[in-house]
Order: sequence, then structure tokens, then C-alpha cells
Amino acid sequence: GDLTHQDSMGNGESLGRGSIQFMTAGTGVMHQEHNKNPKSPLRFIQMWIVPASRGLKPNYGSMRGDEMKAARQNAWAHMVSDVKDSAVTTPVKINQDVNMYATELEASKSLPLKINANRQAYVLCIEGSIDVSGDSVQERLAQHDAAEVVGAVDLQVTAGPKGAHLLYVEMKGQGEDSRFRGGRLG
Repeated sequence: GDLTHQDSMGNGESLGRGSIQFMTAGTGVMHQEHNKNPKSPLRFIQMWIVPASRGLKPNYGSMRGDEMKAARQNAWAHMVSDVKDSAVTTPVKINQDVNMYATELEASKSLPLKINANRQAYVLCIEGSIDVSGDSVQERLAQHDAAEVVGAVDLQVTAGPKGAHLLYVEMKGQGEDSRFRGGRLG
């Protein structure tokens, strides 16, 4: 299905697979989201990221999934970054030291996953399965499994027999020792 958004700033659109929608509520906004097609199930991931400062002007934006479809085939597509980071160009910029990447891996394809020191990441296996390996890590994540990764760590993710659709959110760490901790959501 498609996620339809409408808000008090006059924005309204429907977004499909692989799309990103972002909103800064800031000083205030009203909005609603729904699936207009009862015959087509809707799946989406909603994340709340606290902005780096308060009192921001309300803002809404999006990126259609087809804009980055080719970029995320067997590669990490960098889709979201900090608005203050002028060294990086991504379709979505937010008010926080956060980077988001996605990939759609074919069966048995691999990608590196490197998290630097003083950084951490949340990895979500949206579809399929992956094997995660590294110096002290050998873990399998299946559909809807997630993992917390604290750097510095160099990992390899390899798609299972049906491939995998992955999302990882990388951000400033809390000064903890490196680790990988996976688990099942719901």
C-alpha cells in the first residue's frame, strides 16, 4: 500500500515502497497518515529522532522510493544526513547528527558495514535474512530482526537465499565499548 500524509502546512502526498517521509513538528503542526487502499496492506517504519535544537520551524519533506532504487541495489544508498554536514549530499537532510542507509541485496551478495569509534548504529532486516560476521561476531538476522552496533567495528553482511532489504541508522555513540547485539522485534 501507499502511506498518505496530510498536514496543517498544506502538504499532502502518497508514498510507496522505499520512500522516506520526514517532518519536523518544531513549534507546532497537525498531521494525519493513513492507507487509502483497504485492499493493499501497508507496511512502514516510523522512527522518531530528537532534533539537535528546540523551537525549529515546522517542516515536511519526502523522497520517493524510485529515486534511490538503483542506488540501493547491492550497495548502501546514503539517504539521510545531518543538515549541518555540507560534505555529504543526500536526498533528505535532518536536524541531527544521523545518517541512514538502505540496501536491497540479492541472494548471497555481501556488503561491508563499518561503524567508527564513538558512533553507533541500529540495523534492521526489513525483508529476507542476513548473516553478520566480524572479528567477534557471527549472527543471523531474519525479517524484522534488528541489532545495535557500537563502534569501532568492521562487519560484513551477507544476504540469505532470498536476498535481503536492510536499513541502518548511524549516529553519535555514547562512549561505550564496541559490541553487536541482535534480537527479534515483536
